[in-house]
Amino acid sequence: MKLMSVLLVEDSPSIANLYQEFLYDGGYQLTHVETGKDAISHIQNRDTDIVLLDLNLPDISGLEVLRFIDEINAKCSVIVITAHGSIDVAVDSMQLGAFDFIVKPIEAKRLTVTVANAARLQRLTATVDRYKQSFDRDRFHGFVGASMAMQSVYHIIESAAQSKATVFIVGESGTGKEVCAEAIHAESQRKNKAFIPLNCGAIPKDLLESEIFGHVKGAFTGAHSARKGAASLADGGTLFLDEICELDLDLQVKLLRFIQTGTFQKVGGETLEKVDVRFVCATNREPLKEVNEGRFREDLYYRLHVIPIAMPPLSHRDQDVCDLANYLLTQYSGEEGKSFSSFSDEVEALFSKFNWPGNVRQLQNVIRQIVVLNSGETVVVDMLPDDLKLDKPILNIACIEMKDEIESSLPKATTKETSELDSGEVTLSQESGIRPLWLEEKDIIERAIVLCEDNIPKAAAFLDVSASTIYRKKQQWENQLRAH
Repeated sequence: MKLMSVLLVEDSPSIANLYQEFLYDGGYQLTHVETGKDAISHIQNRDTDIVLLDLNLPDISGLEVLRFIDEINAKCSVIVITAHGSIDVAVDSMQLGAFDFIVKPIEAKRLTVTVANAARLQRLTATVDRYKQSFDRDRFHGFVGASMAMQSVYHIIESAAQSKATVFIVGESGTGKEVCAEAIHAESQRKNKAFIPLNCGAIPKDLLESEIFGHVKGAFTGAHSARKGAASLADGGTLFLDEICELDLDLQVKLLRFIQTGTFQKVGGETLEKVDVRFVCATNREPLKEVNEGRFREDLYYRLHVIPIAMPPLSHRDQDVCDLANYLLTQYSGEEGKSFSSFSDEVEALFSKFNWPGNVRQLQNVIRQIVVLNSGETVVVDMLPDDLKLDKPILNIACIEMKDEIESSLPKATTKETSELDSGEVTLSQESGIRPLWLEEKDIIERAIVLCEDNIPKAAAFLDVSASTIYRKKQQWENQLRAH
């Protein structure tokens, strides 16, 4: 465990020696300076976890040092020490971010407990920061997306990459299974060796064995020379077998033997070749269903299915859609020499609620089509393909579900109020339970925003209004609330 670095800022050598004796058994890396300027220099140039700061220093006030620490947002816990304690000084110190405030003379137990608590806070903060760094990314190798579904994928990739264990990636077409495989290779110790992808569904079955293992000259008609297969080319690196469930059963047997032994024979060859390969495979089918229906060997499945990664469909990555769309828009605009830089609120709302059956690949095609066929700086609804503009069933179902949930959360009128409404005898008094229309509208829209996790374009799509309408109404509500 890393030793906590403690900076003691105290101009009295005798008191400094006393504090150091108090903290001697705490296992701290302690440094002593006598002036505020020396303290600032130390904090600027060295990692410091805890600062014991006397306020009465010979050159500048300890509050000036504390203010400097606050301004540069230094990640250290400051314990203020002073012989002249007052409520005002304590408040000033806490407002500037001090961890604690101690008045001299200090007992040994008070100091050791306070420093130990500050050290515990520092370790906890460091742990949280590391956790946030690993679970708060919007870019990861070839991926774009900050949703929790993708954060989980990033974490599994990082954890699995250093191992030689086989990774089995499942997911719908277009979700980025090959990007995932490339990320595993790039994070691994094999990153400087070859990454060899092979799509088992795109190669004729009678040629697939040769593509994987290679062949010798004359092995079959047309084999005019010997040829290395993917297994040889991936030696020392990663072999990615995409659409693994497309392999026929005979070839599955040979692949299983290769995975178990690391050896294989070229088509038409007689000698065994040995290679060091990391296997990553993928499929858009349900592998267990393929096993149960006899199309995929159970022993091969369990040999491959060591570390599973499930790629989420784009429809499960709501908050990523617009970020990914903007990334692609910038990329394709640059490639095509266009000036597009943004989407209208209406387009972002449509993107957020669209189901994206083709996943990221479909989004890529849509953005490319928009950029190639149109010109301008902002993408508007008229530029979208018809299948996006006419996607009404999804919107209607979502709106019905949203409407039911919103209505169920709103207060119901009493029997008396209902009868008054039916008879037309209701008065616009506070007792009637009727509020101004803008307040009722405000409740409905705010409830929709909460249900959409603060995604205003998505809430606007569900409510069948533009996002700009919601932004405008929020401003109106603020003005009306101030007026009341």
